[in-house]
Amino acid sequence: MKSFISTYKHMFVAALYLPVYLIWFDYLEQHVQSQYHVVTCSLDSMIPFNEWFIIPYFLWFLLVPAMFLYLGFTSKPDFYRFVLFLFSGMTLYLIICTVFPNGQNLRPSIDFEKNVLTRLMQFLWSVDTSTNVFPSIHAYNSIAVAIAAIRNEKLSAHPAVTYGIVILCILICMATVSLKQHSVLDVLGAIIMAMFFYRLFYIRNPEEELDMVHIHA
Repeated sequence: MKSFISTYKHMFVAALYLPVYLIWFDYLEQHVQSQYHVVTCSLDSMIPFNEWFIIPYFLWFLLVPAMFLYLGFTSKPDFYRFVLFLFSGMTLYLIICTVFPNGQNLRPSIDFEKNVLTRLMQFLWSVDTSTNVFPSIHAYNSIAVAIAAIRNEKLSAHPAVTYGIVILCILICMATVSLKQHSVLDVLGAIIMAMFFYRLFYIRNPEEELDMVHIHA
């Protein structure tokens, strides 16, 4: 056991961030209830609600830990880049929601008894408030997983696996707006934030970016 902990202590240390994040997030959820900026745009009303997207939405809760564990066990350099990317964005999200309380009013009235998917929606909405939505962490972390998969040498050697992960990540981003959990603006904010941290943690110089293009071409 001691040998296991010593070998993979980087994973245990990184996991210490989770309670910090959850405590801060719970504080925001409890205190941002009515006084907040509504984040929405005209595109949101054009996107129909679709309960089928609850499936990829919930798969996010498996996908992110799975990538965390996979990289933690197989590649320390990729693991460090992944968690730095992940935790930096999550921390910035908490800061934004703290100084700029935000929320949305997009959730429609639906028949929760329609099918098992709508009952899952009822559960989701009962435990997740419509506040602290900008930028979307569901979208941001999905982008982080997609980037980690593409940049990992072992995973990128299996295109079917990499494409599958990327497609799932895209579906998760689509799910955030199709389930009315987020505005299009929340996803856009996640993309912009991901672009910034990608350049900070993955791209050291323009030549490295060109090398990656050649490798995956």
